[in-house]
Amino acid sequence: MPTVNVDKNELYQVLGKNYTTDEFRELCFEFGIELEEDTSEKEMVSKEVGAAKAEGLSERPILKIDIPSNRYDLLCHEGISRALLIFQEKANPPSYKLVEPAGEHVQILIKPETAQIRPHIVGAILRNIKFTERSYNNFIDLQDKLHNNICRKRTLVAIGTHDFDTIKGPFTYEALPPKEIKFAPLNQKKEMNGEELMNFYTTDKHLGKFLHIIRDSSVYPVIYDANRNVCSLPPIINGDLSKITLNTTNVFIECTATDLTKAKIVLNTVVTMFSEYCEQPFTAEPIKVIYPDGTQCIYPDLSPRSMTVKTDYINACTGLSLETSEILTLLKRMSLSAKAANEEAKILVDVPPTRADILHACDIMEDVAIAYGFNRIPKTLPGCATVGKALPINKLSDVVRREIALSGWTEVLPLILCSHDENFAFLNKKDDNLTAVKLANPKTAEYQVVRTSLLPGVLKTVRENKKHTLPIKVFEVSDVVFKDNSFERLSRNERHFSSCGIL
Repeated sequence: MPTVNVDKNELYQVLGKNYTTDEFRELCFEFGIELEEDTSEKEMVSKEVGAAKAEGLSERPILKIDIPSNRYDLLCHEGISRALLIFQEKANPPSYKLVEPAGEHVQILIKPETAQIRPHIVGAILRNIKFTERSYNNFIDLQDKLHNNICRKRTLVAIGTHDFDTIKGPFTYEALPPKEIKFAPLNQKKEMNGEELMNFYTTDKHLGKFLHIIRDSSVYPVIYDANRNVCSLPPIINGDLSKITLNTTNVFIECTATDLTKAKIVLNTVVTMFSEYCEQPFTAEPIKVIYPDGTQCIYPDLSPRSMTVKTDYINACTGLSLETSEILTLLKRMSLSAKAANEEAKILVDVPPTRADILHACDIMEDVAIAYGFNRIPKTLPGCATVGKALPINKLSDVVRREIALSGWTEVLPLILCSHDENFAFLNKKDDNLTAVKLANPKTAEYQVVRTSLLPGVLKTVRENKKHTLPIKVFEVSDVVFKDNSFERLSRNERHFSSCGIL
């Protein structure tokens, strides 16, 4: 669960009220987030590394708020304050719009070579934006939070932000050998090629942990502007030429990715959170991305997604008896625009680009329950009584285990994962690549495949216990797994029995 540090005074000013700690904690609980601590930068550092290291740091109060990991729109002050205002019905959900440029769209041309390393890129421009020191810091902090969350430490998506007035479109997104890429990285004056840059940042505490993502590749992704100036070497670092400052008024945002869906979510999150500082609030200028096959796409897509949910479904899940009009009001408090459908007892919900967490009707139902208040939902007994019982296969397995144990055998429980050799070579079996489910990225050689036989585990147990007093009699009743394309999950479980002994 991500933790967001928010300036207390600034947040309370936006919310229009000075809360006590208990009052704000209650507000957070009602909304579905959690106030972890009311503290300050100095106090936090003092607790972590000692009072000596905290000397000179700000004592300005900070609220540490725990955010659900799928609520990317709450990873910054702007998102939290906006959501809480809407939740308290002090503001209406904003309408996010694209403003078409006066001339042609700014273009990003993707070269075919990028398919080898990082094939996708999306982008947008925030025009006439005004940063303060705090909003600028929030802008940088949101990118870090997204990188550590949905971006999976930049492996899936990497965000680059640039001062658009220092560079010129159209842009090209390429993949070149490291030695052919040369530029001055962010906050550096010396130009370096790709290999030199990797060596330079190897010991860097912040960037060093991202180098492995592309270091061993024969080509590195790179973004050039129309004058062949390097804007970014994703997912590592931007160029110094286009760095953003407090005086930046036009921000070019680009997200390179291996997962296009997540790239769109990340771009929408950054745009919707900080477009409020534009001269025309909640607007962004789209850009055109041209793929190697000639396909053209316009990003970002800020249009709401339409979903349908039944009033009966919401009431059945929550145990309430809400009218459609009541549900519409509750959804509005959760930043969801909704209206009654022509069909009876159906609601059409427009999901804004900020709410990537809403995937199913159950997510809408949950938002209704949050807005209504979980503590207000009456406690009731279930409408029917049920009796649980074991599945027949589990019941039979228990009978077999008990009878064999009563005969003097000891049950063992090895792991279901084993090495490739244990599953095949050690049993004089050949791998036909059609039987065993294999792990794509095994952490160790001991856990490479899902076992197709119980023998490896039983034999391994006997081997490790040869020093014990004889006889050694062990058995196992458990599942093995086989590939099977007739199943949706492309595999099936089978319950097997195996035993081994030394007399």
